[in-house]
Amino acid sequence: MFKKIIAMGCMGVFLTAAMAFAGSDIKGAVINKSDVKGSANIAIGEGNKANVGAVGIEGSKVKGAVINKSDVKGSANIAIGKGNEANMGSVGIKGSDVKGAVINQSDVKGSANIAIGEGNKANMGSVNIKSSKVKGAIINKSDVKGSANIAIGKGNEANMGSVNVK
Repeated sequence: MFKKIIAMGCMGVFLTAAMAFAGSDIKGAVINKSDVKGSANIAIGEGNKANVGAVGIEGSKVKGAVINKSDVKGSANIAIGKGNEANMGSVGIKGSDVKGAVINQSDVKGSANIAIGEGNKANMGSVNIKSSKVKGAIINKSDVKGSANIAIGKGNEANMGSVNVK
């Protein structure tokens, strides 16, 4: 009975990890060590994403290491409208081929990160890689305190302590 429970638990962990990075081929390590306290993370509307202290890998090949170490305290992260993205202390990799290391170390305190309208992006202490080939290292060490990062309207981008590769 004990062996059955362990086997079922291992399968659950494996399936959960596979779903978290669906459509991606990862050979190496993905490490997310985030400490998020007293924060609001809100996505309201159609096709919005709000990420705090997260690693998201979609439709990508990764060979190497993706490391996210973020310390987010008392912050709001909000995406309202249509097709908006609000990322704080996060790593996002979409449709890319990464060989090497992507390292994000963020310390975000008392900050607001807001994308309102349509097709806006608000990035604070984040790394975003989209439709790119990366060979080597991308290192982002950001220390954002008491800051506001806001994109309002249509097609705007607000970046603070961020790395964006397109």
